[in-house]
Order: sequence, then structure tokens, then C-alpha cells
Amino acid sequence: MPKTLFDPSARRTLLARLESLDATAPARWGTLTAPRMVSHLIEGARMALGDLPVPPRQTFLSNRVMRYLIIHVFPFPKGAPTAPQLLSRAPDDWASDKAALAALMERAAAQSVGGTWQAHPAFGVLAARDWGVLLHKHTDHHLTQFGV
Repeated sequence: MPKTLFDPSARRTLLARLESLDATAPARWGTLTAPRMVSHLIEGARMALGDLPVPPRQTFLSNRVMRYLIIHVFPFPKGAPTAPQLLSRAPDDWASDKAALAALMERAAAQSVGGTWQAHPAFGVLAARDWGVLLHKHTDHHLTQFGV
């Protein structure tokens, strides 16, 4: 079973990895810097929580089977495309940005299955369970990108 942001142990592990991340850590792949990556994760969490509107786009990812496989089975590919809105935030103070991301992760976890979740721009409407897995997987993917 995939890890989820809603599991306290899995979330604590992600938060510890985030805390250990250095702003100058080199990326193992891609063009993001560590501060840009944290900004990207902040915007991704804001999108999931409905704080950042991102218009839908038609893709093959809205297919139910593909959506399940990508969220729950396959690893994220390196260099996968993302919505421009998730790359538009400029990094702020390093400690503040890490704290903001941690707070958004906790907020998403508190919302869990009882809250209202934004439709994903590529996957469409997701169940809370899917959002929990997707948020964990996305954060894990980018922390791994920077070696933590």
C-alpha cells in the first residue's frame, strides 16, 4: 500500500527529511534549486487545499485506470511536466518557506478524508485518499531529487 500524508508516521518522516534539507543542496536531476523546489511543493499543497486555483487541462491522466496507476503504483518520472502556476512562486526566506510547507502538510493531514479537496488540473476530481497518497508521493519525489 502506498504511503500517505494522512499517516502520522509517514508525515513525520517527510517532515524530518524536509528539516534536514539544505538550501544549497544540489539536485540529482532537473533544473530546480532546493528553494525553488520547496516553493513548488508549497504551491502544490495550496492547490490541493483549494488556496491556489489551477485551471483544468485535458490529458490522458483523467482516465480512471491511468490516474490510479500514476498515483498509487508507478514512480513519478523525472522531469514530468507541471502546471505553470506551481512554478510561479518565488522563494522567500529559507526557514520561513520550510515552515510554510510543513504547516501546509499538517493542514492537509488535518483535513484528511473529511475535508473538501480541489480537483487536480490533470487528474480531475480525486478522493481524499488519493490526495493523501499524491501529496506524499510528490513531496517524497522532490526530497529524493535533493538527496534527502
